[in-house]
Amino acid sequence: METEATARPYHGVRTWHWGEHTRYNPTLARMLDAAAVEKFVLQGWAPPEPPIRRDTRITAIGSAFSCDVAAALSQRGYRVLNAEAPKDYVTARGEDLLTSFAIRQQLEWAWENRTFETELWHGQQVETCPYLPETQAETKRVLDRTEFFILTFAHSEVWYDEPTGDVFWRTIPKDVFDPARHRFRVSTIEENRDNLRAIYRLIRKHRPAARILFSLSPVPMIATFRDNSCLSSNSVSKAILRAAIDEVVREFAAEGSLGYWPAYELLTDVFRQPFRPDRRHPRDRVSDYVTTLFEHVWCAEPHAAPSSLTLAWASACAEAELLPPPMARFILGQRQRRLRVLIRNNDPLHGDEQTDKALRKLGADVLAAWASDATQADAAGDSGDE
Repeated sequence: METEATARPYHGVRTWHWGEHTRYNPTLARMLDAAAVEKFVLQGWAPPEPPIRRDTRITAIGSAFSCDVAAALSQRGYRVLNAEAPKDYVTARGEDLLTSFAIRQQLEWAWENRTFETELWHGQQVETCPYLPETQAETKRVLDRTEFFILTFAHSEVWYDEPTGDVFWRTIPKDVFDPARHRFRVSTIEENRDNLRAIYRLIRKHRPAARILFSLSPVPMIATFRDNSCLSSNSVSKAILRAAIDEVVREFAAEGSLGYWPAYELLTDVFRQPFRPDRRHPRDRVSDYVTTLFEHVWCAEPHAAPSSLTLAWASACAEAELLPPPMARFILGQRQRRLRVLIRNNDPLHGDEQTDKALRKLGADVLAAWASDATQADAAGDSGDE
């Protein structure tokens, strides 16, 4: 029954309580700006000061995406232990360590001398990765030297050995599969949260001064073992890990050693077509932008000028089909005169007025970035344009 209090008309001005931190989902026009990612994606995740220097020893553990970032940093002159002829599993077998279970196993094996009763570790070619003492020692040596850990988790579907509860790196080789003991399941948020906590605490115990960065791989699963579509299973798999990561990062945030790198959000929420035709591997310029952004956010001595971030952003937007085709061609082809004419004429670049203005501003930013660097300006010359 309606009471007098609820029925009484209200003639004042009312609004909602927005809380201390209210962040809005950006429009397309806002997301086209070269600074949009910093404002709408990195907000709350960027460090106060970049902690990585040229001599900082970095180890990337996890999916292929993590290894790609490590390889790019190594090429740009940073001290990445993955590139130093690794004989361990955490750096040499990065593409096999896709789950929080696998990464936890490596740290406990190397640092805590954990043993396993069954053969759990197999590489992409179904080869066995044995529990060799020399490999264990080399893994410990790499971990003991690391000052910055980049840990990327890929999925939450696992195959496991039922009698022991131990989880396989991947699935089980067909010639040893035993339906009486080998099982499949989707691991829970709680299980992954426990693994992430254990990983964090192990690093803090054995490398108390090291920094740790968690990340979720944006690369989707190639297949699911569930009896439904891979696309929907991938959504669940990523959601489980993303929730677990967020809980653990918030839990230990006050200690100042753990951060999050939003690679997943960058590729899945920012770009329209970030992947190659296989729908799994990032396009080259998109991947280059993510690496360039990482360097400018986390590295104190980036190898390239700030203008490189604008150019990497514009190239990624062009390749990921966020820009009108003519504008994308002119940016990717570094056609300075054509781009200048395009953004100055009155023909609309987009049906939405605000988006049209944002596209023209991005074009102007690209022209300014080319002009700020003599090498870029030369490369962006109009030879062959006409």
